[in-house]
Order: sequence, then structure tokens, then C-alpha cells
Amino acid sequence: MNRIKEVLEEKGIKQTWLAEKLGKSYNMVNGYVQNRQQPRLEVLYQIAEILDVDISELLVSRTNKK
Repeated sequence: MNRIKEVLEEKGIKQTWLAEKLGKSYNMVNGYVQNRQQPRLEVLYQIAEILDVDISELLVSRTNKK
């Protein structure tokens, strides 16, 4: 599980913008955002850099899961 959707909402950023910055399709980014698929670690680092957040902010801790 990841928190990409929450971070995008917090920052007011659209998935289409993130997809463009990553050089990925909207469908691929939407899969990440909806947690249908998880990005590779290097892509997760790219996302963190683009969104200007620490990579830990994109991850869901197992202990914090509801």
C-alpha cells in the first residue's frame, strides 16, 4: 500500500501532471494512486523527488494500517 493519492490531494496535484513528470502513462500512475499496482522502488524515489516529500511519506506503515 502507498499514500500517493493522499499526498497528491494534500498538495493539490493532479495525476496527469505526475504522469507527465514521470514519463509514464496516466493509466500507470492511476494504478499506483488506486493501489492496484505498486511502483518499483526507483519509481517511488522519483515520485518522492517530484512531489518534494521524503519517501517515507509515500509509504503506509503496517502498524498504522486500519
